[in-house]
Amino acid sequence: MATQKARIINDLTDLDGFIAAALVDSTSGMMFESMVNGSFPIEAAAGANTQVVQAKLKAMKAVGIGNDHIEDILITLGTQYHLIRPLQINNEIFIYIAIDRNHGNLAMARMEMRKLDQSITKL
Repeated sequence: MATQKARIINDLTDLDGFIAAALVDSTSGMMFESMVNGSFPIEAAAGANTQVVQAKLKAMKAVGIGNDHIEDILITLGTQYHLIRPLQINNEIFIYIAIDRNHGNLAMARMEMRKLDQSITKL
């Protein structure tokens, strides 16, 4: 039986254009779970996106909105979408997904990440 952490990532693999996904601790960059379709460097992406989350939190604090929360962060590349979603139950942990821009659906990816986030009651 898959753990809840594995289920979170496995549920994302069904998305059209799926490239990679991970569940990541934003304080350390450590991955709890990951899944890759092909040779995507998920470890490097998880670590780099940890810095993205930390930088956004720092920027929010600097402009006086540090009491708000990040719903998601979208990074649009020429051929890919990268989505980062800190969890509601613990905003130090985030879901990260990369999808192919030509085969994926950004709205569906965001909706699936939101649905997964809302379904998590504990880790």
